[in-house]
Amino acid sequence: MTKKTPHVGFVSLGCPKALVDSERILTQLKTEGYEISASYDNADVVVVNTCGFIDSAVEESLDAIGEALEENGKVIVTGCLGAESDKVLAAHPEVLAVTGPHAYEEVMTAVRQQVKPAHDPFLDLVPPQGIKLTPRHYAYLKISEGCNHRCTFCIIPSLRGDLVSRPIGDVMQEAENLAKAGVKELLVVSQDTSAYGIDTKYQTGFWNGRPIKTHIQQLAEALGELGIWVRLHYVYPYPHVDKIIPLMAEGKILPYLDIPFQHASHDVLKNMKRPAHAEKVLERIAKWRSICPEIAIRSTFIAGFPSETEADFDIMLDFLREAQLNRVGCFAYSEVEGAVSNALPNHIPEDEKQDRVERFMEVQADISAAKLAQQIGKRITVLTDDTAEDYTIARSSADAPEIDGVVYIEGERLESGQFAEVEITHSSEHDLWGKLIE
Repeated sequence: MTKKTPHVGFVSLGCPKALVDSERILTQLKTEGYEISASYDNADVVVVNTCGFIDSAVEESLDAIGEALEENGKVIVTGCLGAESDKVLAAHPEVLAVTGPHAYEEVMTAVRQQVKPAHDPFLDLVPPQGIKLTPRHYAYLKISEGCNHRCTFCIIPSLRGDLVSRPIGDVMQEAENLAKAGVKELLVVSQDTSAYGIDTKYQTGFWNGRPIKTHIQQLAEALGELGIWVRLHYVYPYPHVDKIIPLMAEGKILPYLDIPFQHASHDVLKNMKRPAHAEKVLERIAKWRSICPEIAIRSTFIAGFPSETEADFDIMLDFLREAQLNRVGCFAYSEVEGAVSNALPNHIPEDEKQDRVERFMEVQADISAAKLAQQIGKRITVLTDDTAEDYTIARSSADAPEIDGVVYIEGERLESGQFAEVEITHSSEHDLWGKLIE
């Protein structure tokens, strides 16, 4: 009698860091002989990896749990919302188990309790790079968990704990496996990428038999040896970030920094407990551009933070005009259960917050349109992502997947995951168009 292969359904929500958690759980499931079900009907149990960062994410996660329960009935909950198990159980008391983020073994234990693994060493082959949820040509590389900052609007430390850096040897081995598997772009993520190694006092590890410190600069240098695109996300502008810019100028890693500035007013930044001063940041940006003129800087800002005055908001607009950032997102302040900022005085009415977001994005739209227009006539390298009827969708070094713009290659249908040279012919507020250079 043939033993039935156990099937596990999987729902992954949240940010790229949560996506990496999902990939690790899926890899372990596959290693132990479980098949991943594409539908609720065929699954013996369903795992829902949740997000709990803001109220809308909590609602989405609870809805996803409810749907899984309705469609399947056997549900295990993990992820950031799982750190608040009482909230999950209050809404859905019938779930089988609840675990917090990056609790891989706890999830596996809960799965094994519901359905036994059926490992066959001749059939259950897992590639060295593990199971990935991204397209084959790019992957997220998570280098640490948690965060040491205590920003008043954020509850990540209470969900994911303080900073814990992965051993650099493990990070580099994973990166090398991904490169060998055909990944063309690594997106380095963590809650605070530039703090990598602080918790271990920059302990020395080993990669391919050579010593290397657990430090963002040495990590960037090592990743730059793999011969693929390396993109840094969620970087605080610490002084040692300056030493990474020459690596960008030399072409070792992409000339791209994702820095969540959040605001520019000193008073608002103080209320946020953010470690930055707008004047120094502008000086740093000017210095970075003098070293690497092609550097692209993306950021996020919050409008309508409690006690933010019109003067504070104007300071942020002035910063935006002076900084001339390449890619920018702005969000209306939203209360998050458990955040310190909830208790701050002078909360801004919702319609006023939305008005400020719109005004902010109008300023940035003009900046973005002008900067992209400067690319017309230039020849750039792009990485292809997808095709449509008569064009290819690609990205330049200034474009991270799903959050930035794209480059449309007109009249061509190129296979995804290929580097190509294009000449830019025209632009919009967010995207570029170009023709392939044979």
